[in-house]
Amino acid sequence: MRFLPVGPRTLLVELGDLKQTLALFDALRADPVEGVTEIIPAAQTLMIRTGPGVAADSALASAIMVRQPAAGAAHEYETAEIVEIPVTYDGEDLNDVADLMGLGVAEVIAAHQAATWQVAFCGFAPGFAYMTCDDPRFDLPRRKSPRTRIPAGSVALASRFCGIYPQDTPGGWQLIGTTRVPMWDLSRDPPALLRPGTRARFVVGEAKVSPVASIARPKGADGLTILSTAFPIVFQDEGRPGQGGQGVSASGALDMGALHRANRAVGNPANAPALEITLGPVRLRADANVTLALTGAAEQLDIIADGLKIPAMPGAAFALDAGDELLIQPPKRGMRSYLALRGGFDVAPVLGSAATDTLAFVGPDPLTGGEGLSPAMAPAAATADPEIQPELPGPEDVIELPVTLGPRTDWFTPEMVQHFLTQEWQVTPQSSRVGIRLQGAQPLIRQDTRELPSEGTETGAIQVPHFGQPVLFLADHPLTGGYPVIATLLPQALDLAGQIPPGARIRFTADHDFTPIKPK
Repeated sequence: MRFLPVGPRTLLVELGDLKQTLALFDALRADPVEGVTEIIPAAQTLMIRTGPGVAADSALASAIMVRQPAAGAAHEYETAEIVEIPVTYDGEDLNDVADLMGLGVAEVIAAHQAATWQVAFCGFAPGFAYMTCDDPRFDLPRRKSPRTRIPAGSVALASRFCGIYPQDTPGGWQLIGTTRVPMWDLSRDPPALLRPGTRARFVVGEAKVSPVASIARPKGADGLTILSTAFPIVFQDEGRPGQGGQGVSASGALDMGALHRANRAVGNPANAPALEITLGPVRLRADANVTLALTGAAEQLDIIADGLKIPAMPGAAFALDAGDELLIQPPKRGMRSYLALRGGFDVAPVLGSAATDTLAFVGPDPLTGGEGLSPAMAPAAATADPEIQPELPGPEDVIELPVTLGPRTDWFTPEMVQHFLTQEWQVTPQSSRVGIRLQGAQPLIRQDTRELPSEGTETGAIQVPHFGQPVLFLADHPLTGGYPVIATLLPQALDLAGQIPPGARIRFTADHDFTPIKPK
């Protein structure tokens, strides 16, 4: 067992194999460690998150170590109820799988049905479950060339796992069939059909299923109408932490401080949903008398009333009468602005949050021109004076971001780690809420060329794909990843990272060398 640093309140426990990982996961659920708020299981690791005031340090490692079950201990899920999943064996790779296994197609189907598949962990997309079985013949390679689109309901195999794609997505697994049973359905509680510990058996046949329910955001008037926007606008709040068991990341505002300031300015609770606006310009119309505040990157906003253009102060509450328009110009520095409405927006929460997860398609749909937004008319306190807003980076700036080295820094030579910390990394236009794609003059080359089993990733993780140009994960990042994370951004730097525009350069700083955590 190794304990690898991720951040001040997150560590990664690395074990020898999947059975050991599941056994420790069971033990930690049966005898919880005080202060641990979430555990993300994966193929050979558990990512442990703690609550405020609880450090991910040697004391936590010791508390986990004493709960390690005896070698060969069975885990509690062996008596769990079995879910039957009807499958049509029509996958494009079925013949290739048969060749790889040295079987006929009929024998592959029989073996797939005879096995009991257990969910080890979830990730990649909401409702995507990594299922494993005791038949070693199903330890199969991924396709040499991934597909750009795999249809929802596809049943696939790779690296001793079976998975069912809950939505259309790219992927490199071997396709053997399809099912009509929805893996992710917001009308269910919980929405994910397959969760860690669930056991499944596959049977031939067509499932009779009801249409998957969706949660629609109310469309309304008597609030605001988006007349035009250069980029889609999304609702954001503090996100939905604690949903890792269903393969759902927290999401939430990229600049949490700016979200809080906007809400406080109009008297809302700090975590009320607001609009996250990327760059601009944006033009809105008030359909009723409203009070708003805009924080974050926006520097110039004008109220257009009776043919006059009246400037409004960023960060301060201001009023619009019905028929007035608001014009938000693109910022010169920073990336994202937050527009709060006094009394809040009438937006339906999904899994307890109104945040739009742009990777997982969880939460309200992104907003474009012509859409109306209704006010929630929730109670509000007095408006507040504008707060000091931090200076934001511009496209010509070099920004220093502090990191914790780990958890996979030792996959790189000391010289390559030093190169990572000294080279300037340019932010590319391909960046998004999922992550900041970086470009450096010299890519990172790892000394460990093994394939990394999928493991949990934290917001702020700096993942290094095979081509060596890092990706800094932001709020909508995938819950698990299969490339090594060389370092993880400190939580206090996440707001700044969410405001770095394309063209700017980043230099990472670390105040210590990479060292695994030693239990006391």
